[in-house]
Amino acid sequence: MPESDYDLIQACRRGDVLAWEQVLEKYERLVFSIALKYGLSTEDSADITQLTFTILMQSLDQLRGDTRLGAWLATVAKRHAWRSLARRRREPVGQEKDVAEQEWLSGRSTDPYEDWERVEWLRSGLEQLDDRCREILRLLYFEPERPSYAQLSARLEVPVGSIGPTRARCLERLKGLLA
Repeated sequence: MPESDYDLIQACRRGDVLAWEQVLEKYERLVFSIALKYGLSTEDSADITQLTFTILMQSLDQLRGDTRLGAWLATVAKRHAWRSLARRRREPVGQEKDVAEQEWLSGRSTDPYEDWERVEWLRSGLEQLDDRCREILRLLYFEPERPSYAQLSARLEVPVGSIGPTRARCLERLKGLLA
């Protein structure tokens, strides 16, 4: 099993799944902790981690032989954490960023009629979305087992890196429809 970063990069270039798993095991916590350190939520940190490793996968052939993989991954994670924070700063104050995080949407009441009314309201909003958005939101929020972005990517035949931004756009559209 490869030990050095150089050996890991070479093995990953050859398509060695075990080497890729070793890279993830070795550096996943580092990348995740960087995003957390910049004040991002757990979910946003997971998105940054996924994006960072997707970029690594796409950039394997461009990495030099003397690349220190940990430092390279840390730089990519930092840049994307900064971009995420910059986007957040541009959002108007008081604007909720994610419809799915709203307490009133996910909370249960003691009144069955209120629950039914909320479900119908949400269902009517979802029906107004295009098929792609409806499918992504259904898979992410209404399936008993929430699929990973990699599973969604394979199922929907879209790049892994586009799922997070697409999800955000779909939730914003839904929020507009429900407002």
